[in-house]
Amino acid sequence: MMMRKKRRTCVDKGEGAAFTTKAKKSRSTGREPREDVAKETNQSVFTVFLREAGVTLKQGGTSNEIAVDHVVFQKRLQKQLQKSPRYPGIIQEFITELEAHIEDPERFRNCLLPCVPQLSDAEAGSFQESLLRMLLGIEMLQTSIVNTLLEKIPEFMLDGAGEGGLSIPHMIINQLKWLDRVVNSKELAAKLMELVSVAPVEVQREIITSLPEILEDSQHNDIAKELNSLLQENTQLTVPILDALSSLNLSSPLLTEVRGAVMSTLAAVQLEDLPVVVKFILQSLSASDAYEVKSSSHVPNILHLNTYIVACKLRKKIDLEQCVLPPVLQASQSCLKSKGAAVSASTAATSAGGSQDSVTLTLDAIKSAVRFQKTISEAWLKAIESVDEAQDHKVIDLLVLFILHSTNANQSRRGAERVLKVKVRTGLMQETLLQKTFRDYSQVMRGYFPSILALAQNLLRSPDPCVMPFGGHMYRHSFTAFDSYCQQEVVGSLVTHVCSGVGGEVDMALELLCGLVTEQPSEMALYAVFVKGVLDYMDNLTLQQIRRLFHLLSRLAFGQQQQGSHIQDDMHIVIRKQLSSTVPKYKRIGIIGAVMIVGSMGAFRPNVKDSQKGSLPQETFRQVTGLLELVKSSSESSPEAAALYYDELANLILSSTLDPRVQEYIGKSVLDDFQDDFVVDLGPEITGSFPFLARVMYNLDEEESQGGIAINLLPLLAKDMKNKAEQLCQTKKGEKRVSPLCLFPFFRLLRLCEEKQHLGDLEEIDALLGCPLILTDMDVVEKIESLSKTEREFLCTLLFHTINWFREVINAFCGQKETEMKMKVMTRLQNITYLQTLLERALAGTPGYVPPVANFDGESTDAVLLSSIVPVNKPKKDGTGKKRKAPGKSSSEGSSQLDEVSEANETHQGQPEKEKEKEIWQGVNLLSYRQFFRELDMEVLSVLQCGLLSRSLLNSELHTKVREEVLLGPAELVFLLEDMLRKLEFSLTASPAKRPPFLKGRVDKSVGFSHLQQRSSKDIASWCVQLLPTLCSHLENCHNHFQILLSENSSVLDGPATDVQENQLMSSAYQLLLQVLNTTFSWSGFSQPGQRSLLKKALEVFARRLKEGDGDLTLEQLVKHSFEYFFNFCSTMPSLSTALCLSQLLPTVSEKGGNPAVYREQTASIAKRFLSRNWVTASGEKERGTKFNEVLHTLLSIYFEHVDDVLKAVEEIAGEGIPELLDASKDESSASWPTLNRQFFVSINLLCLFMLE
Repeated sequence: MMMRKKRRTCVDKGEGAAFTTKAKKSRSTGREPREDVAKETNQSVFTVFLREAGVTLKQGGTSNEIAVDHVVFQKRLQKQLQKSPRYPGIIQEFITELEAHIEDPERFRNCLLPCVPQLSDAEAGSFQESLLRMLLGIEMLQTSIVNTLLEKIPEFMLDGAGEGGLSIPHMIINQLKWLDRVVNSKELAAKLMELVSVAPVEVQREIITSLPEILEDSQHNDIAKELNSLLQENTQLTVPILDALSSLNLSSPLLTEVRGAVMSTLAAVQLEDLPVVVKFILQSLSASDAYEVKSSSHVPNILHLNTYIVACKLRKKIDLEQCVLPPVLQASQSCLKSKGAAVSASTAATSAGGSQDSVTLTLDAIKSAVRFQKTISEAWLKAIESVDEAQDHKVIDLLVLFILHSTNANQSRRGAERVLKVKVRTGLMQETLLQKTFRDYSQVMRGYFPSILALAQNLLRSPDPCVMPFGGHMYRHSFTAFDSYCQQEVVGSLVTHVCSGVGGEVDMALELLCGLVTEQPSEMALYAVFVKGVLDYMDNLTLQQIRRLFHLLSRLAFGQQQQGSHIQDDMHIVIRKQLSSTVPKYKRIGIIGAVMIVGSMGAFRPNVKDSQKGSLPQETFRQVTGLLELVKSSSESSPEAAALYYDELANLILSSTLDPRVQEYIGKSVLDDFQDDFVVDLGPEITGSFPFLARVMYNLDEEESQGGIAINLLPLLAKDMKNKAEQLCQTKKGEKRVSPLCLFPFFRLLRLCEEKQHLGDLEEIDALLGCPLILTDMDVVEKIESLSKTEREFLCTLLFHTINWFREVINAFCGQKETEMKMKVMTRLQNITYLQTLLERALAGTPGYVPPVANFDGESTDAVLLSSIVPVNKPKKDGTGKKRKAPGKSSSEGSSQLDEVSEANETHQGQPEKEKEKEIWQGVNLLSYRQFFRELDMEVLSVLQCGLLSRSLLNSELHTKVREEVLLGPAELVFLLEDMLRKLEFSLTASPAKRPPFLKGRVDKSVGFSHLQQRSSKDIASWCVQLLPTLCSHLENCHNHFQILLSENSSVLDGPATDVQENQLMSSAYQLLLQVLNTTFSWSGFSQPGQRSLLKKALEVFARRLKEGDGDLTLEQLVKHSFEYFFNFCSTMPSLSTALCLSQLLPTVSEKGGNPAVYREQTASIAKRFLSRNWVTASGEKERGTKFNEVLHTLLSIYFEHVDDVLKAVEEIAGEGIPELLDASKDESSASWPTLNRQFFVSINLLCLFMLE
């Protein structure tokens, strides 16, 4: 009771003052005359007994001397006391005289210090205890001396350290440690806790941390309860109390109780104390006091429940963000903590450094725990796994994963890798958290760099495209935050990734290296030699990757700062060696590398005096022009090499800003050379011997009076074919060959030079948009079977070149604003769609034909595997051979051969033979020939925004002669949407990292996307969002078309007035629009916090079309309105495949915000509605075939996935649909589920069984 009373009044200075005053009084009375005291002491029992036992007391600053070992001394003194005739009274007399002796502070200090052995006596050891410590070892004296010493503590506890930095309270406490036996441990504990209640903080810490060394084990539980209570009252004593508790031998229930109390104070703990607190909590977790969970869905059996719960609480309460304090606050806390001398090792450690040191020590405590206790490491992993919201993840989670990976245990390493991958894949751990961790804790993270590097390597090698970027961020932040050693390791690791040859891994590593060169050129220049080593592994890289590699190396070697100039000579040697090679692949590498070097050497460097003029040195300009001339001369004899050179130079001009002199040098000869090589003046007749009669075709400038120009395509092609046949290129090696292959890249280079020079104005070359081409009459395609093989191949090549010319022309002029230019672009688009129908026919009649190369940066430009060309799908014809009649040369009625159309053809395979006879001729699928067409730029898709265009043509008297109108027709709409969908699928759809194919010679799927690969997925998504209003307009037009069709034909799509071809095109456009929207919204980037505004902007487009005038809407409201907008289209689906696209789009939209479960019922109902509908084609036939069954299978899966009661849904189909199907005839379907047919019977059963499982 007394102890608790004292503790409650520890703030009351009255009682403490009384205690002190009493001590001071006795101290002052003992000091009366110093000579008398000395005389009295010399005659005392105390002095005599000590001398006889072997200790001589000294005066002044001299230490007491001992002549024997301390054990001998204790035995002699105890024997003297016991044999005294005045025993036991002599004991009290001895204690009284001891108290009188130590009243003098100097003598007291001597008694606390170790005795020194007498030099003449060899019996004493080299080190001896203090006099008081030896007296405490005599049990009959111990209690009295302990009381005396404890009463002396208040007398000195307000004094500072004395001579030598020694504190009297500290010396007193040290006398009580590690006694062989404590006579009255309970009473000692009570008195020590009483002292704690009144002592200053420094003395309190000293006493508390010494308790485990003073008290016997029997008192540990009792003292732990006292300390636990004190912990709740005084947070200043957290560290010493936990130090003491961790050294006490406590019972398991009490340990759990203490741990719970410590956990409750965690939020209020000062950051310098945090390491000790965490260490205590984790060390208090042992396997013995936890019990296994045998049947828990959340915690595996191998985990212990207490450990898991504590780990969860600990990660929630440890807020390392609070450790990053402003400097002023850090200074104030350090000042508070350092007012007194640190008395315990832990306190000294935690107060030694700043906030980063505190975090380091905290992590060291965690590391120590997880390294030696498997259950704790598993509990941490499970605690991190259990977080299911991105905003709930904290810095400590990442740091603990790094710690777990850094331990030697393989299980911890694998667990850390697995959890990190899962968290990144699901979007719960994002780049913002990683950035924050590196920014605020770089000093801490440095210690875990080997683990960070290993994890980054592991993530970058992952085939999962959602995981790879996070590994890239780890590399980038490591390079930025750490020292030169780490930077070297990062670059070395990235170079290893590049040399691996794995497509996705190489792309990401090159992108990171390029980014580092851009952001930190000086630091990266130090490691240029490492990057240069990749040149030895170029055989493993694609040309697209080689382009990035040379971009990277040229920036390092020839950048403005010239830090990497030591590799310039090596670069020049490699380039010259590749250019001189006769192997086409190596020559292409040389061309790409040389153009990249030109871009870096000839880059624009602002002049100090005139910012518009460059400051390129004359010597550098000479080297640039010399390199350009070298590339030009090396590629003249090979059309493919020359075409690649023009394309690379065009890309360079587009993507970079060159010095004005370099730009002028490149551009000055391009226009003249193009005119000389490819353009001719129109004359009265075309002379020459050609396979077909030459004719001027596709002239859009017929009204112009002055003499026109034409693209000399047919004569050039004929000459080129003749040269190839005679192999003149080998007999006249130095002769320049003008090949039609160079027409398109050369024109692209010309156009971009003009755009740069005239700031986007193409007036100098706008005649090329409407000028005609010298071709032949396209009616010859009708009699393709009667031509020779050479003539057929010549005709196919001519069509490919013509289409590619028009594609490049559209690329050039699609951005022009004048109405006349827009109309010409639209007409060229119509020309392409018509020519594609002719090409389909020509290819169908020319089996085994390999088209001319159009994209020159593919793996092989020499030829392509014929196996990649889809075989001709030629339906049977009757004797008359019914074919589609070709419209006029400028007609837009011709349709492109769509993938969807070819799929529809498959659904007709089950038709009777007489129906096949009515079927129009089908050529090959041009999608298989995509790589042989020039790439359309993203800007071409802006043509989708064009509505009805018209212009008035005037006569000589300036009166309107005729009004010309052009409209984006269904064929052109399908053509543009097809191209857009391919672009989005390539750029936005997450596909596994490309692995090297097992069989060489496979077609590179990236061919034809070179320009697209220069853009980021974010840029492409933003471009799509800008086009959304236009896409919605086209979607609504398709909806209205089929709505009118249904109303006019009594709710059927195959009425007598239906135009089959137009219906097919509109159906394809409808389906493509839905696929484009679904692909856009499936982009994983929308889930990132930084793209939230772009997502809202996209959804607002749909919401505003449904409800205009609403204010700012939340994301959930936008998703709701967007879902309703698309739901309205379900009534006009023209085919099952289009219905499937809508069924896929609805869940994609619903997942973007709010609760997707809200929309499940509507998605299931619309899927069931489509499954219950009888689908017929525009010709009135029922849809069927392999493709129809695949679509049906997917739609049925969506229905089962979203329906509330799967069992009931399966029961409906199995109980109603399947029996009706069994009773129906061979070609009929179920009445309740008209989509289900006998061909699909096995798939239905398998799918139903799968869903039931």
